[in-house]
Amino acid sequence: MSHHLDSPIARQDVRLDITDLYVFRGETGTVFVMDVCPSIAGESAPKGFHPEALYEFKIDGDGDHVEDLTYRLTFGEREAEGNQDLELHRLAGAEARDAGASGDVVARGTTGRRIDTDGGLRLWVGKTSDPFWIEPDALAAIGKAFADGTRADLSSWDPAGAKNLFVENRVYAIVLEVPDGDLLPVAGDDRHVDVWALTSLATDDGGWHAVNRAGHPMVHPLFTQHDGDLGDQLNLSRPADDFRHFGKIVADMVAGVVGAYGTAEDPHVYGGLVADRLFPNVLPYTVGTPAVYGFAGWNGRSLTDNAPDVMFSFATNTAFTIGLGSDSVAARPTRTFPYVPSVT
Repeated sequence: MSHHLDSPIARQDVRLDITDLYVFRGETGTVFVMDVCPSIAGESAPKGFHPEALYEFKIDGDGDHVEDLTYRLTFGEREAEGNQDLELHRLAGAEARDAGASGDVVARGTTGRRIDTDGGLRLWVGKTSDPFWIEPDALAAIGKAFADGTRADLSSWDPAGAKNLFVENRVYAIVLEVPDGDLLPVAGDDRHVDVWALTSLATDDGGWHAVNRAGHPMVHPLFTQHDGDLGDQLNLSRPADDFRHFGKIVADMVAGVVGAYGTAEDPHVYGGLVADRLFPNVLPYTVGTPAVYGFAGWNGRSLTDNAPDVMFSFATNTAFTIGLGSDSVAARPTRTFPYVPSVT
């Protein structure tokens, strides 16, 4: 899993569970995709989007890891046929950091229908086939290795028989394409932004409680499969606080695994390098460039990037493959908006 059912709090209502975050160059601008509510939670789990929640794309443009721009979606009650009314708000400056602020309503519509605004923004929200893939045996082995500080035990596993755990999984996707003119003033001269996704739920006293946060893929599968409390803490923290809260924890976990593999002269130094790259847990992207989340670097994340192989190899300092690629999904993404395949 990249971020599927990643912590106890997120599993309480899967409509708030962010399974993946993608950021890439689209046909007309930068595309932000947030997937939530995986069908692997079971038939009895609630469907769609929570009507008392905020679904937000957070964008930082000056490197302080505090959001300068937020695109926020809210939803109405789910109708009998599954549709929900929605509103998209744009919040800039101090309002971007205020869950109680209203910002500007830039789009209204209904799930399952494409929305185009006069300003060039495009939005589609609906059910889709999960574009992410993972091998369950490799996933379990890597999680146990980081919990125990050992090598990943794949002695009885054959990559030739790898199967995608999520091939039948369905998710609800928010696909937002933002024109360059809306992002570049935030990004500055270098066109660089850092992005994360956040879901929050209304509280009884009128406030908002953060539930799930996504930045880099695979952070939770690596470090929290056997530590639900750490998973909750990672979701509730703010990016600017990530390294202070979690840097040593992750560095020590990486050092244990790398030491077991013997792939670094000083495993603790390597663990520190990994923690320094992963935190703050935000997805970096240069506006206007092709996205790639790969071995050579991280610049956004496309719908076909092999995040498991990249992150497992990076964290273990060892060549690692789960034996799967983008051809293992049930339906391939497209090159045209909304980029994700719709399903019934």
